Amino acid sequence: MKSFLLRAFAVSALFLPSLANAAAPSTGIDHTVESFVLPVTDAIAKAVFSAVSIGGVDVPLILGWLIAIALFCTFYFNFINFRGFLIGFRLIRGDYSDGKSDGETSHFQALATALSGTVGLGNIAGVALAIYLGGPGAAFWMIVAGVLGMASKFCECTLGVKYRQVNADGTISGGPMYYLSRGITEEYPKLAPLGKALGFLFALFCIGGAIGAGNLFQSNGMMQALMLITGGEEVSPLKDYGWLFGLVLALLVGVVIVGGMKKIASVTDKLVPLMAAIYLLGGMVVIGVNIEHLPDAVMTIINGAFTPQGVAGGAVGVLLIGFRRAAFSNEAGIGTAAIAHSTVKTKHPVTEGLVATWEPFIDTVIICTMSALVIVISGVATVPGAGPNGVALTAAAFGSVVSWFPYVLAIAVFLFGYSTMISYAYYGERAAMYLFGNNKTVSTIYKFIFILATPIGTIVSFSRLADFSDAVYFLMAIPNVIGMYLLAPVVKRELADFMQKLKSGEIKNVRVAPKELIGSP
Repeated sequence: MKSFLLRAFAVSALFLPSLANAAAPSTGIDHTVESFVLPVTDAIAKAVFSAVSIGGVDVPLILGWLIAIALFCTFYFNFINFRGFLIGFRLIRGDYSDGKSDGETSHFQALATALSGTVGLGNIAGVALAIYLGGPGAAFWMIVAGVLGMASKFCECTLGVKYRQVNADGTISGGPMYYLSRGITEEYPKLAPLGKALGFLFALFCIGGAIGAGNLFQSNGMMQALMLITGGEEVSPLKDYGWLFGLVLALLVGVVIVGGMKKIASVTDKLVPLMAAIYLLGGMVVIGVNIEHLPDAVMTIINGAFTPQGVAGGAVGVLLIGFRRAAFSNEAGIGTAAIAHSTVKTKHPVTEGLVATWEPFIDTVIICTMSALVIVISGVATVPGAGPNGVALTAAAFGSVVSWFPYVLAIAVFLFGYSTMISYAYYGERAAMYLFGNNKTVSTIYKFIFILATPIGTIVSFSRLADFSDAVYFLMAIPNVIGMYLLAPVVKRELADFMQKLKSGEIKNVRVAPKELIGSP
């Protein structure tokens, strides 16, 4: 497989001289690709975000779909997003672990891989975009959506483990396409055709979402950060050579994803803590320098959630903007995280559901809140001429403290985007193998397509790409949420069974070190 990819890159390299000659500001390959792609992306975004008017406010149906399932799971599972929080932490650190169960990863590795897919450009560019469009109050509703999303994540990740498939080679195939087809068939035999149809649709949308939100959106943000530290979008010498950066990035992604889930997990369990630490430390410095303004920033966010100024739709408009960006950031209800969580080594599906509650908390409540505070406290969102480029807004916030801090942000952006890309490469691969066969040929073809798509993301404009990424991403929620409603009783039974065994002492509190549990990848 490695030799196959190397030959592909070698063939691409043959065209580099001609591509370089074509990359002129007005007629270059960047502009040619953008003119071809944008009409398609705009059409998809318009279809997905069709809305109904409620009290004069256009409410996207897909957003209401996700808010409804988050509220349902919160109440149906008796606020599991709060009462299961500490148990989830104990599972992450290794309590109640069992090295004899099927699976490929530890609880921590599964969480890290899923986080690497959610902690991405949505936490930097997405938060800034939400504040630009909806004001500081949008950040408040992002946090609320993150807390509610913890319950959605619990449900879908429990189902991911419950109905996963153990392959002949010991690898795991799991996620919504499996619990939609297998779970619905087992629980509701008469609805078997519906389950299979939903599984097919999810897998199809997942491939598109992996390439759109997990590849194009991330590589675009990385390119934006690179141009910012080389003079800005208008004057950067790299502005017409995004395709070249894209090829280099494609090679870096390919080096990791050819190794499969264990290789990805071995990278993400080191990369996620590193990138989070870099970003959070940078944000704390910005806040520390402006510490006297912190109380005002917090009150601005809270007040803006209920008394917005100049935002279409008023408070409801701000809520919708915040929920949309939160859904893109933490993917609760979308279903992709269940693909990573299903690989965990456990006998009790609900354990990974409890671990998964930490994902929206870390992603949205902690990291997105840090982004919001940095942007609000620095005041860059109110600077005249500030545009919708999320990376640029966050970079300006970092640069307001120390002139070279945008370089720190650029490193964080690269790590966030890179980790998301390798995780979504895996998600899309599992979906492709579900549709076309669980074999190396399908895996190789998909990875090759994913890698070749990378340069496109470094070319297309940010604002148009954000709409497209959201659209193909949210499509996955349609079949996934239907399955969550139908299979919620299964999750409730699993939860009751686990809690009873935990209370009776049948499940022992034995901590197992990750190396003992998984071994070397």
